[in-house]
Amino acid sequence: MNVPLAAAEGRRVDPLDLERARLFALLGRLLAGPPDAGLLGRLGALGGGGPLGEAFAALAEAARATDPESADREFFDLFIGVGRGELLPFASYYLTGFLHERPLADLRGDLARLGIERAPGVSEPEDHIAFVCETFAGLLAGAFPALPAEAGAFFARHMKPWAGRFFADLEAAESARFYRAVGRLGRLAVEIESAAAELPA
Repeated sequence: MNVPLAAAEGRRVDPLDLERARLFALLGRLLAGPPDAGLLGRLGALGGGGPLGEAFAALAEAARATDPESADREFFDLFIGVGRGELLPFASYYLTGFLHERPLADLRGDLARLGIERAPGVSEPEDHIAFVCETFAGLLAGAFPALPAEAGAFFARHMKPWAGRFFADLEAAESARFYRAVGRLGRLAVEIESAAAELPA
């Protein structure tokens, strides 16, 4: 989907929400396709303090240790494969054990209500982790004509029940090298969002 992280006209967005949006947009980009040389170079400069900063630093180290060809092969092994990849990054699969099930229908209903559509030419169903991360990023950034509260509701319904398990599986995947760091970053991001959602308003 490649959501532009700019607020819709007339919208003011909290800087913290924009940082959250950038994080989930990055996860969405890395899960939609393997990184090219330019993105790997930018990732190599990441870092920071605390658990999330350490996860960014680990991603930077992984980016410096790989190249586009290796990342492309790894992405293929993890998510495409011969027949199927090591992981199936879809909400329906994680929540029901099957593809194209009720979680996808529920997501499509909410997307229609929010006025969000899959980009032309994208063949993956909307419950793919990349699409879900990018949609959440767009809601956080105010890029869609939806109320700010919609981001929290979207996360609670379409990410919290399964995205943490997916990222943990990615972190532990046999084929993962660069993507092990992506899994770690995603798992922490989901854990932080889940914990923040439990705080009193």
